[in-house]
Amino acid sequence: MIKAVFFDLDDTLLWDERSVKEAFSATCLVAKKKYGIDPEKLEHAVRSAARELYSSYETYPFTQMIGINPFEGLWGNFLDEEDNFRKMKAIVPAYRKDAWTNGLQALGIDDPQFGAELAERFPQERQKHPFVYEDTFAVLDKLKGDYKLLLLTNGSPDLQNTKLTMTPEIAPYFDHIVISGAFGRGKPDPAIFEHAMNQMGIEKDEAIMVGDNLMTDILGASRAGMKSVWINRHDKERTMVVPDFEIKRLDELFGVLETLKLEV
Repeated sequence: MIKAVFFDLDDTLLWDERSVKEAFSATCLVAKKKYGIDPEKLEHAVRSAARELYSSYETYPFTQMIGINPFEGLWGNFLDEEDNFRKMKAIVPAYRKDAWTNGLQALGIDDPQFGAELAERFPQERQKHPFVYEDTFAVLDKLKGDYKLLLLTNGSPDLQNTKLTMTPEIAPYFDHIVISGAFGRGKPDPAIFEHAMNQMGIEKDEAIMVGDNLMTDILGASRAGMKSVWINRHDKERTMVVPDFEIKRLDELFGVLETLKLEV
């Protein structure tokens, strides 16, 4: 019998992908006004430069394990105690400047000072746009009281808590919040799922994981022996990882929970 629902945060409850897109659009518009360049082309160039730089740093294996993407590095501060986060904090200022400067250079503009300006602008724009999916709160309202709720998110504790501070309505719904950077391993490592179950005092057949990412949320739940629900709002293609259930809207979760009650 399902007693607890585990939720992913980014692109499951928070629409992080849209928040990042809006921040890029606003920042690239500044470049359009100065140089007349296509904002979409600059965004593409900066994203590409950011990925390349991000994978070149000594912290890359750690960010892969914890689950921190290159675009979070463009605005996160990583004010965490762990040594790798300290290294990231030291790397980030040059990383941001270089990503934007290299993106500009890819479009034929050599202006490191302006690259630095855009690098400072992007975090400001990202913090202005904390988008939440329209069904998030209605679903959490309905679940609260009937189920134990746990938030299981990959990332830097400082950055994930910043997101929760920007949308303060979310955290109070949850009995526990588990962040990979604080635990030391990220999804899909089954250890973080087992840790979450221990926090809730439940067994693997008493919890279900809801998330948007097949390779972290769904694969990790499967490895831990938990049932999983893939929220596929944007019609992504399936990989080799197969969820127990697939939904397109969060409120379809109630149908899944009813089905599982009937199986008991």
